[in-house]
Amino acid sequence: MTPRRILAGALALPALALCGWAQATPPKAPLGLPPLSWPRDNPYSAAKVELGRTLYFDRRLSTDETVSCASCHEPELAFTDGTAVSTGIKSQKGGRSAPTVINRAYSLAQFWDGRASTLEEQAKGPIANPIEMGMTHDAAVGRLKGIAGYRAMFARAFGTDEIDIDRTAKAIACFERTVLSGNAPYDRYKNGDKSAMTAGQVRGMSVFFEKAKCDQCHEGSNFTLNAYSNLGVGTDKPEPDVGRYAVTHNPRDWGTFKTPTLREIEHTAPYMHDGSLKTLEEVVDFYNKGGIPNKNLDADMRMLHLSEGEKKDLVDFLKALSGEGWQQIKPPASFPQ
Repeated sequence: MTPRRILAGALALPALALCGWAQATPPKAPLGLPPLSWPRDNPYSAAKVELGRTLYFDRRLSTDETVSCASCHEPELAFTDGTAVSTGIKSQKGGRSAPTVINRAYSLAQFWDGRASTLEEQAKGPIANPIEMGMTHDAAVGRLKGIAGYRAMFARAFGTDEIDIDRTAKAIACFERTVLSGNAPYDRYKNGDKSAMTAGQVRGMSVFFEKAKCDQCHEGSNFTLNAYSNLGVGTDKPEPDVGRYAVTHNPRDWGTFKTPTLREIEHTAPYMHDGSLKTLEEVVDFYNKGGIPNKNLDADMRMLHLSEGEKKDLVDFLKALSGEGWQQIKPPASFPQ
């Protein structure tokens, strides 16, 4: 049976602002990316972004105050954690690799299996996950209510100092929508600067779009169709991760996972949902061999018959997707008391 690719949700719409670290007006998307959209029920404001940034880095949102959102999505590691699977409270290991936060504003459903339909919904998940941050939502809200500085920040962001899990998630999601990458060598090349990419990267672009046809899944400005595919990763293990099937219970979704962006792929190793491939060279070899055969392998997975030179050029091209916009994001100098 040929597995289907299912689009993973829907995007949102615009708004306005005011405040310190964040800019007063919504950030302009860098070259190569479409204009940012903001949900009707969670429009941009600088105060909300600043609150969200603070919450994102605050370890007090975990039960033992050791884990924050940034623990698994570190700015220094292109908003990943550089490990095959992430570590939560009490040194517990998760089952999947932490995807980058970069350009999540352009993503549809969230998590590898698409179980969260919005960034706001995603932001609630790790807080209550017993392996990740280990708090109940009520406990997390109770802790924030006990911090006077947060009550003031919530008042600036939302108009009143009421704190609940929905406002907490909205602030974190508002911040995450400002974590962007564009103006990469590829973008400048496409915009007319033919010196922006090396000769090898230009050849690799041809391999990507013409011979390997990587854009069948990694298409558009963010290099993802926002759909799900079965590449066979992990299906040869005794107890494979069933992927989206756990969400939909549709047999056609068995072993399918969300196609990630290729923006900043150079900096987000290791790769695949289980972090099983350590380098871009390993990833290209994996695709060149046609993935791992299984009952649901995507119909577009096939042997590519790339030469060693073509594989090298393809890796070089992927590095031309490393851009700008996220590097200036830093943790707060201090946290509310």
